[in-house]
This record gives sequence, structure tokens and C-alpha cells, in this order.
Amino acid sequence: MIKILRNINKNNNKNDLIKGYQGYLGINYYCTTSNNSETTTNNLKIDYTKLIPEEGNISKSITEKIGKNLHCKRDHPLNIIKKKIQYHFQSKLSDEDHKFQFFDSFEPKVSVKENFDELLFPVDHIGRSPNDTYYFGRDQLLRTHTSAHQSELLRKQEKAFLVTGDVYRRDTIDAVHYPVFHQMEGVKVFKNKVNQAIDGKPFDETIDYYEDNNYKQLQSVKEVEKDLKQSLESMIRGVIGQDLQVRWIDAYFPFTSPSFEMEIYFQGQWLEVLGCGVVHPSIMNNCGLSNDRAWAFGIGLERLAMILFNIPDIRLFWTDDSRFHNQFKGIDKSINSFTITTSSSPSSSSSSSSSSSSSSSLSDIDIKGIQFQQFSKYPSCFKDVSFWLEDEPNFHENKFYEFVRESCGDLVERVDLVDKFKNKKLNKTSHCYRIHYRSMDRNLTNEEIDLLQFNLRDKLENHLSVKLR
Repeated sequence: MIKILRNINKNNNKNDLIKGYQGYLGINYYCTTSNNSETTTNNLKIDYTKLIPEEGNISKSITEKIGKNLHCKRDHPLNIIKKKIQYHFQSKLSDEDHKFQFFDSFEPKVSVKENFDELLFPVDHIGRSPNDTYYFGRDQLLRTHTSAHQSELLRKQEKAFLVTGDVYRRDTIDAVHYPVFHQMEGVKVFKNKVNQAIDGKPFDETIDYYEDNNYKQLQSVKEVEKDLKQSLESMIRGVIGQDLQVRWIDAYFPFTSPSFEMEIYFQGQWLEVLGCGVVHPSIMNNCGLSNDRAWAFGIGLERLAMILFNIPDIRLFWTDDSRFHNQFKGIDKSINSFTITTSSSPSSSSSSSSSSSSSSSLSDIDIKGIQFQQFSKYPSCFKDVSFWLEDEPNFHENKFYEFVRESCGDLVERVDLVDKFKNKKLNKTSHCYRIHYRSMDRNLTNEEIDLLQFNLRDKLENHLSVKLR
């Protein structure tokens, strides 16, 4: 389940890189071999902006998660990881020119412009697909990454900041994927970094900044890249341990160039933990910062928490069971969280930050020796469901996963496609999915699971264009 990237030559361009769209917990969700576009059988690119449903596609189970803000709940493992990172940036990586500000309360409802357009996502980028993104309508969505607030803060002249929040993506169902998770975005701006005598024009729309090696070798770009890597290596070692081995993999993201992924050697294997890069000059230009350079990174909090605390199932972050939460109670010895408050902004669909931050200092949190102890090993049971695809071109597995989540809730531990075949005589494709049920706090009865499965089958044909077998 954890993707390992190996043997990637630094000289490779974005078309040669290993595809990272299916990365664990979406850390490298927008990393790909090219621009993450999807094509039809006629090799025509899909304009996803024309496929957004006017009435939206957000289910009740997702709307119920909005406003939970697990990253702001004291003693929650996600809050602990967030504070560990914030402490390092405040105490070790801030200086007179770059005092990192923290923004934890932006609303997740943002505009398509903020989430995709301003970050240079092409209209055929798979991330825009309604099969992958939750839309309120054609113009607004649930953010798929905290980078959605980057341009707003850059325009407000913020020079160093971390944005933490819940992000939403339609995804598979297993122990490490969930449609809601938490991400931290970090940005650092270097004022007047562009030397026109050496770099040329601050921004030239004729240059392909993703591919142009002359741009990537500029001293100003290399210096920002060096600071980026040194800062993130310092941060990850500050959170996990000073002896940690780190390596860098070339990557592609729409909003940075050059782009990289960080891998750490942890418990005998290389694990990807974050994506980052030098902010694309077009974004800087659009924010009125064409003479400046900046770096940005994105990291998933669940990813780090599951690694550090040995948490085996992502559903546990959402449990109300005291046997889970009591294991992390009291680890944070600090008195306050020192998070910037936010207020509504008439100029943006997202919340706008206040102009000042707390002057108080964060305290480090000692997490050495903190390991989650499983309090239940209840058995799982599985049920299969098979059906013919009645409208195969418009069927997507994420639609089925979403339907299962909505019908059966968090009792579903995993869903696997166990069989797929084409009946040439009927000219139809069959899918068989195995649904694994497991509760984290009690035994499930066969009668209970049979009822869930019956209700799922009863609604399936009306919800999706399929025919039960």
C-alpha cells in the first residue's frame, strides 16, 4: 500500500517520472508522468470543467465531517503532529525576515479558481474530475489540498506561513485511505530574489518552466531549492529523529518547478512523506511577486501520525472511543495552541486570515516512546457483490466506493475488486467487489452485516448504472 519510488535519474523530465497519482494518502496526488490528464479511447483529452455536476456530488457522510477540525483538537494525534511541525518552524527555521505564521482555520469550501486555476491545473488534469473531487456546483468545491489558500496569502504579502486543514478527495476504501484527511502547506518567500541582469525577465510566458533547464539552473532558483531541502530535512529530523536518512526524488506538480518528493528510511524501507518545489514563476507573477522566488511543500498529517505512533487504521482518527484518545492525553504539556484566528472575507470564498499572530512561543512535544496499543482485535467478515456495467464509459470505481461508504459507513474496512471480465456475447463487463466489514470497538453479527449488505444491494441498481448478477 505504501508506494516506494526507486532509481529515478535526476536528469529525467516529467514525462519519465514514475506516476504518483495513487500515492499513499494523496501526499503526491498531483505527481505524475506528465500532467495527470486522462484521455478517451480516441486519444482526445477530457475537459473536466465541462463534467462538473451543477447540483454537486457531495454525499451526506462527507458533509457531516465538515467542521470537525481534528487538527485543532487538543490531545488528538493529528494536533500533536501539527504542533511538532509548527514548533520546529517557529523555533528553528524562523528569522527576522521570515517569521512563520500559522493558519489553521480556513474554511474547506473554496472556489475552483483557488483550488485549480490559480495553481495552474490544466482543464484535463485528473484532479479536476468529479470522480476524484467533491463539488458543490460548477464554481465551488471542497478543497483537495491546502494549497488552495496559497495565492490569497501571497497577495496579502505573507512571506512565511503554514496552512493546516482538512482536505477532501474521493478515493478507495482501505486502512490507509479516507475521503477526508489533513494536510499542511508551507510557503517561504524570498523578496527581490530575481536578478534581471542574470535571470533575464522576471517572468516570460514563452518559457516552459517545467522543462527549461536554463531556468532550473539559475543561481536564484538553486539557492531557493537548497534552502527548501535544508529546511525540510531539518523539520523531518526534528519531528522523527536526528539520525533519519533522507533522499530526494525528482517529481512534477502543476504549481512548482523544479519539484521534488522527500523519502525517509524508516523501519527498513524508504517511505515517501511529502511533495515540494520552487513555486512556479507564473503563480508568483499572478500574485504580483514576479521579482521574488518562493518554495512550497505539502505534507499529510495522517501519514506521519500513522508512521510515528504505529496507528494501523485511518478510521481510528475519527473514533470517539476513549480507549484511543486516552493514549494521547497529556502528551501535549503546553497551555495554549497559539493558532491564528480567521474571519470571513468578502473577496474570497474561503476564510481570510487575521493580520496578526500570537507572540507567544510554542513548546516542543516529546513523543518518544509513544506507540498506539491496539485495544480491539475483532474479526472481520466479508460479503461479495457482483454486477454488470450498464454504462461502462461513465462508470468509475470511486462512484461505487462512495456509494458503499454512504450505505454502510465506517464499518467497512476495505473494498477490493476481486474479479473483472468481459462477456463478448453480451458485450458487457462484470465487476465483483469484496466488502470487508470490521468494527474497531465490538463484534459484528452475521445478521447485522447481512442487513447492511441487503440494503446495499437493494439500492445499488438505482444509484449506479449497473445490473446485479
